Amino acid sequence: MLAIPAFRRLWTVTALTSTGEWLSLLALTSLATHLTATAGFTAQSFALGGVVATKLVPSLLCGPLAGVLADRFDRRRVMIVCDLAKFVLLASVPFVHSLWWLLVVTLLLELCTMFWIPAKDAAVPNLLRRPEQMEQAAQLSLVVTYGVAVVGGAGLFALVAKAAPLLDAADPTAAVHVALFLNSFVFLASALVVALRIPELSGRAAVADRREVPPSMLFLLRDGFRFVAGTPLVRGLVIGIVGAFTAGGAVIATAKLYASGLGGGDAAYSVLFASVFAGLALGMLAAPRLAQRLPHQRLFGAAIVGAGLALVLVAVAVHLFMAIAAVVLVGGFAGVAFLTGLTIIGTRVADEVRGRVNAFVQSLVRLVLLGAMSLVPVVVGVIATRTVMIGGAAVVVDGTRFVLAGGGILAAAVGAIAYRLMSGADAVEPTGPVRVEEIP
Repeated sequence: MLAIPAFRRLWTVTALTSTGEWLSLLALTSLATHLTATAGFTAQSFALGGVVATKLVPSLLCGPLAGVLADRFDRRRVMIVCDLAKFVLLASVPFVHSLWWLLVVTLLLELCTMFWIPAKDAAVPNLLRRPEQMEQAAQLSLVVTYGVAVVGGAGLFALVAKAAPLLDAADPTAAVHVALFLNSFVFLASALVVALRIPELSGRAAVADRREVPPSMLFLLRDGFRFVAGTPLVRGLVIGIVGAFTAGGAVIATAKLYASGLGGGDAAYSVLFASVFAGLALGMLAAPRLAQRLPHQRLFGAAIVGAGLALVLVAVAVHLFMAIAAVVLVGGFAGVAFLTGLTIIGTRVADEVRGRVNAFVQSLVRLVLLGAMSLVPVVVGVIATRTVMIGGAAVVVDGTRFVLAGGGILAAAVGAIAYRLMSGADAVEPTGPVRVEEIP
């Protein structure tokens, strides 16, 4: 895969920008707490929550529009403009040094990310030699985004935090300002590489735009929704993603209370939280081998059913080690489903609508996680603690167990529906022949 020059350059750009995204998240949330330090713990909590909530708003409002841009305009130009905007926004934060501007920058950065990702994802299949390489391409992208980049971003922030006091020991925000300013040049470098070294990203859509008048953005948006709703394969994909990430969101939202119920503290909470992502990585690694035994459409639905059943195991776990193993299973099945879903989009969805489908899926993932993480704690609080009779003995069960069990059953049912919809679905035509490049 990395022997293909255009894909190798794009993968390198993805690694750089993903590391920059995680670094900016850590720096911006840290700066929010520093700016409200004198107002007390409550103000810091609201500021921190405000940054996280602001990052989620564009996903709810602009996801479909981002996909339209990926299909309507030259994808390479969309990526260049977004990277240059990020460069300017991040570099401005140290000079303005204000909470309101931090929130504005957070919102605009996320908007740029929402436009950049669908354009990049929709262009990837055009860089490959064969359609079957799409699974490996998606795997490489996810590994670097949710693995290498997370470690790299956190490590860089820690290094900057140690070195920044040498410049200004009296200013507690010095480390954050240095991190943001240096990070801005990551996106400038990305824009330059995309502009000068990866012309292939423009793809077939750019050629079509030169030959005929393109349809309006409203038409493309409406057509994208119609495509998702009217295509059994994609409809099953969307339904399945709802189930998979409802299960994952339920684990994340209840992890703290669930760990306390098992007699664990913050350490147990951290382990449970990390176990979800460890399982996610293992699932992505296992997905290609599983796809050799089961078609992608069936593997996707089966993985979501597995995630739901694993979540039921989490609900009935009586020991921390049993809970950790079950949580890893939830993440593993979700990882298989996520990678398989991206592979289906890359290989079975036509190029002219792929950007909108990618944007719809990315927005749906964030929306479902936000909904699960917002609603699950409320439901747990309403259920509170219940006494259940098991074999004549009274057993006290906290609300997290009921919610996790219910979420697992729901996810398994949704996975079964997705499996049924997608098993015989052949309505999405494979994409056209991809560009073949010689290895220099």
